[in-house]
Amino acid sequence: MLTLKQETNGDTVRAERASAMFAAAMPIEHREETPMKTSVFSTFMSPLATPEMIADFGRRAEDAGIHALWLGEHVVLFDEMEFGYPGSADGRIPTPPGGGLLDTVSTFGFLAGQTKSLRFGTGICLISQRNPVYTAKEFATLDWLTNGRMDFGVGVGWCKEEVIACGYTWEDRGTRSDEFLALTKSFWTDPVTNFEGKYFSVKGARMDPKPVQKPHVPIIVGGHTKAGLRRAARYGSGWYGFNLDPETTKDLLSGLDDALATEGRTRDGFSIIITPPFNAAEEAARAYADLGVDQVVWQLGSQKPEKIAQRLGQLEEIAKIAA
Repeated sequence: MLTLKQETNGDTVRAERASAMFAAAMPIEHREETPMKTSVFSTFMSPLATPEMIADFGRRAEDAGIHALWLGEHVVLFDEMEFGYPGSADGRIPTPPGGGLLDTVSTFGFLAGQTKSLRFGTGICLISQRNPVYTAKEFATLDWLTNGRMDFGVGVGWCKEEVIACGYTWEDRGTRSDEFLALTKSFWTDPVTNFEGKYFSVKGARMDPKPVQKPHVPIIVGGHTKAGLRRAARYGSGWYGFNLDPETTKDLLSGLDDALATEGRTRDGFSIIITPPFNAAEEAARAYADLGVDQVVWQLGSQKPEKIAQRLGQLEEIAKIAA
């Protein structure tokens, strides 16, 4: 049985330039062993993102050598918000008229049947407004059905109205998210889960199948605050920085290293994943590689067919050189 406990108070690129860029980024020996991965981020939106468009995109991305597709999540949108969307000048998520974001879990399940090697990641899953039991089940099942192709990118979110609409409180979203991750790990690794926390209580629960990946689906924690970096160091298999240029990435990695040290960890075996600003120049890839970034998740941008073809062509060149 799960008991929910809530309190109101609490806390394009050109191939020749890209080739030189990557060649200079790392020693040859390191490039051969640990090439920086090339992935793509999108928020598939109706009415442009039809089943045909998504299936075609998945197959083309896989053929182009793209490592993973990362999808953003928002279940409801608001015309008026206390805190605006940090990724746009006007504070609004850019959506087509009458359109909205597709559900990530359903979309990944659909794409699993259209692809064979393309990985999938949530960028990010808004765990502060989610039920941990259902979420753990959904992503364990996705990992099972994709034969271990999932990355569980998580964060606390920025939209107060959305958190409240999902039935949760805003002020304590951070501490609740910490508990969410501890409980999720138990579901994914323990034969029987017995968990007693401030927000969630579970007694004698079995969850199967377990994820294919061991010890569990990689948990990639997003967040640029000290609390976010601490959360990544404590619970994460890696850290996801979104819309970050190399200079800001460098500063945040310094804070992340401190947080990891506090937890008795280092970046060894810990993934660093970055989404650059959409207009980032191709030269930025070299800077990310120099910083030890493991995966760059480039923004797709427009979902119009001609724009997708152009962008995938650009990313294909980067992926070939990075590999």
